[in-house]
Amino acid sequence: MPRKKQSKRINIDSRERWKSILKTVTKEEVPVALIQVVTVNLIDGTQVDVDIRELMAEGFDTDEIETMLNTRLAALDNVIKDVDFFINIDSVAKAVQPVTDDILKNF
Repeated sequence: MPRKKQSKRINIDSRERWKSILKTVTKEEVPVALIQVVTVNLIDGTQVDVDIRELMAEGFDTDEIETMLNTRLAALDNVIKDVDFFINIDSVAKAVQPVTDDILKNF
């Protein structure tokens, strides 16, 4: 009996699965286009959210946003406790899946 041909595509369509994958990756640099929100936690307990998606929707390009964000973080460096970057899972999946498919097409 002939074997049923297996799909070569990795099916990672679950947001929870992508979240799990991203938690295991060390992220030294993240492209601005993949960031949803940046939360700046100040020493005094204040939190400031920078909504990257909103800035992009208003027409700012990623280079402008990155420059603005880096300038602001550098200026506030002495009062920043830490910074949290929240990744847009859907954008990561859209960016990574075609590359994954291409790499695995001959397996």
